[in-house]
Amino acid sequence: MQFARINGVVLHHQLFGAGSGRPVLVFANSLGTDFRIWRDVIVRLAGEFTILTYDKRGHGLSDLGAPPYTMDQHVDDLSGLIDHLELGPAIIVGLSVGGMIAQGLLERRPDLVRGLVLCDTAHKIGDATLWNGRIDAVMGDGGIAGIADAILARWFTARYRAEETEAMAGWRNMLVRQPAAGYAGTCAALRDADYTDFVKTIAVPTLCVVGDEDGSTPPDLVLALARLIPGARYEVIPGAGHIPPVEQPALLADMIRALAALVPSGASQ
Repeated sequence: MQFARINGVVLHHQLFGAGSGRPVLVFANSLGTDFRIWRDVIVRLAGEFTILTYDKRGHGLSDLGAPPYTMDQHVDDLSGLIDHLELGPAIIVGLSVGGMIAQGLLERRPDLVRGLVLCDTAHKIGDATLWNGRIDAVMGDGGIAGIADAILARWFTARYRAEETEAMAGWRNMLVRQPAAGYAGTCAALRDADYTDFVKTIAVPTLCVVGDEDGSTPPDLVLALARLIPGARYEVIPGAGHIPPVEQPALLADMIRALAALVPSGASQ
């Protein structure tokens, strides 16, 4: 395990293939998860890329910090980690809130971004009513466990939930063991973030991808994002919900590989 103090917060991360001279991929995970969701994608791409994955503040083994958070704080944590590790420009693969962090990183630090894979995300996700309700729920007596079943139904397809019962138990454990304050703090960041105007200016190679049964950021929402970004590609992953790296890692890895092939060496915004 690897840890670094960035912006006063200890971030848990893993770096594979450092110093190899290979193109860099950075993975940013979704609300209520840690970086283990990327495992089956990473094992398919290891050896081709230098790979960084991390737990954002308030998630996994990273520090809680002082919630509620802003999206800029999450973005600055990632840029600080990339700088700390001296990785230089990278292709950022972000899922859900991780996709918004990727958008914010390109806006604030274009020198660090060569391409984007925006997975099951949008330029704006939900509204104040949705996120304030979610914050109230997880900070109430029921905690994350009180809404876990509804969240998991959006994360995974009905087939996966029925057939992969042991895995579902594990993913539920991951979700409910996240700090409630960290989860709620990131809900506040999502509530207040809106990249609608910015994404119209994106000029790096970009792929917008979504599971066909995503119940959190459905295909129509991700398609709307793709249509705002000049030249963006749009792909739907069959047989996947909100977390395709778990249900369809091989397909997602192939899509990331294809996007990486379109990224000129040294390209940036």
